[in-house]
Amino acid sequence: MLKLLSSSSSSCLYTKLHTLPALRSGPTEFTSPLLKALSSLRGLTRRSPNLGPRAFFCSDSSGDGPDQVVQVEVKASDSDAEEFESKSSSAIVPTNPRPEDYLTVLALPLPHRPLFPGFYMPISIKDRKLLAALQESRKRQAPYAGAFLLKDEPGTDPSLVSGSESEKNISGLKGKDLLDRLHEVGTLAQISSIQGDQVILIGHRRLRITELVNEDPLTVKVDHLKDKPYNKDDDVIKATSFEVISTLRDVLKTSSLWRDHVQTYTQHIGDFNFPRLADFGAAISGANKLQCQQVLEELDVYKRLKLTLELVKKEMEISKIQESIAKAIEEKISGEQRRYLLNEQLKAIKKELGLETDDKTALSAKFRERLEPNREKCPPHVLQVIEEELTKLQLLEASSSEFNVTRNYLDWLTALPWGNYSDENFDVLRAHKILDEDHYGLADVKERILEFIAVGKLRGTSQGKIICLSGPPGVGKTSIGRSIARALNRKFFRFSVGGLSDVAEIKGHRRTYIGAMPGKMVQCLKHVGTANPLVLIDEIDKLGRGHSGDPASAMLELLDPEQNANFLDHYLDVPIDLSKVLFVCTANVVEMIPNPLLDRMEVIAIAGYITDEKMHIARDYLEKTTREACGIKPEQVEVTDAALLALIENYCREAGVRNLQKHIEKIYRKIALRLVRQGELNEPAVAGVQDVESEEAQVERAEGSSEVVGNETRSDPVKDNSHEQATETFVEAGTVPVDVLDDQTQCPADRPSDSKEVTETKKMEEREATITSEKVLVDSSNLTDFVGKPVFHAERIYDRTPVEQGEGKGAIHITGQLGDVMKESAQIALTVARAILLEKEPENPFFANSKLHLHVPSGATPKDGPSAGCTMITSFMSLAMKKPVKKDLAMTGEVTLTGKILPIGGVKEKTIAARRSEVRTIIFPSANRRDFDELADNVKEGLEVHFVDEYSQIFDLALGYDDDAGK
Repeated sequence: MLKLLSSSSSSCLYTKLHTLPALRSGPTEFTSPLLKALSSLRGLTRRSPNLGPRAFFCSDSSGDGPDQVVQVEVKASDSDAEEFESKSSSAIVPTNPRPEDYLTVLALPLPHRPLFPGFYMPISIKDRKLLAALQESRKRQAPYAGAFLLKDEPGTDPSLVSGSESEKNISGLKGKDLLDRLHEVGTLAQISSIQGDQVILIGHRRLRITELVNEDPLTVKVDHLKDKPYNKDDDVIKATSFEVISTLRDVLKTSSLWRDHVQTYTQHIGDFNFPRLADFGAAISGANKLQCQQVLEELDVYKRLKLTLELVKKEMEISKIQESIAKAIEEKISGEQRRYLLNEQLKAIKKELGLETDDKTALSAKFRERLEPNREKCPPHVLQVIEEELTKLQLLEASSSEFNVTRNYLDWLTALPWGNYSDENFDVLRAHKILDEDHYGLADVKERILEFIAVGKLRGTSQGKIICLSGPPGVGKTSIGRSIARALNRKFFRFSVGGLSDVAEIKGHRRTYIGAMPGKMVQCLKHVGTANPLVLIDEIDKLGRGHSGDPASAMLELLDPEQNANFLDHYLDVPIDLSKVLFVCTANVVEMIPNPLLDRMEVIAIAGYITDEKMHIARDYLEKTTREACGIKPEQVEVTDAALLALIENYCREAGVRNLQKHIEKIYRKIALRLVRQGELNEPAVAGVQDVESEEAQVERAEGSSEVVGNETRSDPVKDNSHEQATETFVEAGTVPVDVLDDQTQCPADRPSDSKEVTETKKMEEREATITSEKVLVDSSNLTDFVGKPVFHAERIYDRTPVEQGEGKGAIHITGQLGDVMKESAQIALTVARAILLEKEPENPFFANSKLHLHVPSGATPKDGPSAGCTMITSFMSLAMKKPVKKDLAMTGEVTLTGKILPIGGVKEKTIAARRSEVRTIIFPSANRRDFDELADNVKEGLEVHFVDEYSQIFDLALGYDDDAGK
């Protein structure tokens, strides 16, 4: 039974009415001719017994007359039936509180489309204060708010701005800023339900903002707008209305979605009127939000109908285009099916008449056509083999295994670039510029390539060469190969032979094997399409050796300039000219390359980079590329020279720059994270969540909304008879009516935008705009915040070397994972030290009575070589004489039993290491004077270098000082 509440109730409780079946079941016909015409679009009639008189617990949604209180028929319980019938067969439902009584309302921004009277709209509210205010208004039985469309930012195209971007804009607006972004005219919306941050709004009447009342949450004073008076019998208005309905009829012929909208509208609309027709047409159209807002703001009924007519006309044109596209696609598919059937019939006819061309003829024609452009350049012996194989192919059955072998063989023979050469660059200046752009330093390599170009320019042609670049990891050996190819204008191909143990990878398999393929060089020629590429053979010092042969021996023919002009691949079995190919090999340790193979190569040693070179590389290349890879702008970060210098000296002392690149990447990754975190702190907490929602989440939310609002549309009684259900029906603004809410995922408005990539780009731009403009400064003082504590510290363990003496008989114990050569060098050093001590201090019994323990730090790293001999002697002598070695002194050199100092290698690397350790005095063997003189001036600058032939000279420099002077 409907429970009526008096208007004097202090709580002003709100009673929600639901639809009940009418007591009378007689047929109900449309009285309006326009409504009959609209209903005829689907052949609809209102003869359902469930569609009786309606009850609206709101003002007239059309807004063109005074507020109405509609009569409701009530089904009484048995106990109250007699009393109910004795008083009246109907009851008048008071509309208290009435919507027009609300002159101060909360302002809700709508990012997508405006809300029309008589329609419902689900929105998501992230502002907790606003959400709490809405819930409080429902508790106070004042469930109304104002819904106003959000304006676009100035200078933006409304067609390119998505709803998710508009929701982002809402989150950053408060008070007057938000009020300035709202359209003045909106809709008085009833708050139907609130679940979490999802709010269902039901439009009632038009509003206009007049005054700001409160900023947070935004509360405004409003005026209730009514349609301008109009004549319902006006012929122009009727004609426009009929044209709207006629256009809807045309659209319904092609759009099933609109058909469902109109069906729901005609079944659940109350008394028909022209304003409601205009709102209906605009609401379900696909027009943009500004066009819909224009219809909402128009109070002249005739003008509103004209605007709606324009919108539905556009929908009709779009529907026609859509129909034509669908028809064209259907015709295309039908045509392809028809063509397929005809081709199958044609094949059957040709087969019956014996006119069919078999696969063998087609393959032969294909191979001849591929070979034709290079026939004149192709060697005669290759042409002969190809013709023989083509003849053999015609004699073989297509089902035989030999047929596939021959077909693959011909495929490889005809695909190779016989006689095709790319135009080379003989411009030395241009090549030098390219090499300098890609790599800093590496003067020896660049000079050798320029010499190669100069010789080719004088001769008019160039011959292939075999160059081996050797050096520690990370110095740019592999990348310089690609740069050389670009400087020479040659095609580039790289393959690594590290760990290669199968000869067939180089020289190919025999064709008799299943799955046989040519070797890497033949694959290279087919891939690059020219006969003079630059081939980079990486890690040639790491060739393996397996049961299937020795790949190092197989490389001899490939890299021998006297033999590679007739290189024979096992698969092709015809000579291939590789004399024009420029081979560039890379290796870390030249000694690991077999001597016969090393003899065929020109070795160019690439030493490690010094600090200055690393600074240039880090600043000009590594930092720039890393910054771009991390998406950071130059004005957002500054890495000082002091920071890079500290990074190089304390973290990245390796010869190469690969570890330096890793540390720079680590710095920029942390900077990127810091910038993003700062940007998120600057963004409001209510940023649009719907940007990242999946379609499934949107569907689930829509289904949840349908369950919430479903009671507003269904005419079935509720199990709880204490409340009746109102029969007014609302339709979702813009797309979906209530009864088809479950199908709303098919609506275009709920589907992702076709311009998804543009939308994502705009999202990224907006996110970048929110990131703080404060520059991140990285210097030596805060470097540890980005890369942690330094890896390298002072090389000297003690400020002053202690002199200690162990117990035991004369012997030596050596640790530190030393190689045989280094162990032998330690034994020689001990022998020489004994002899020198006997000469300097004959009565000193140190070596006879002491057991020595020699350890070389970094025990996990294998070490070998004789160059530490003089250093070991100096250590033994310092220990025996109890005299520290002179400060800031470094030495190197191999020692013989007679004390002669022999030359060593790696002068540049050792010099750089000494400078890095802040050592200014260095001792080198005299035979290395030439190597030191060839070093760059910036490497030798500030060093005091002594060249010695005998250890006695070293003794005088290291231990020959006075005790007072050495302290």
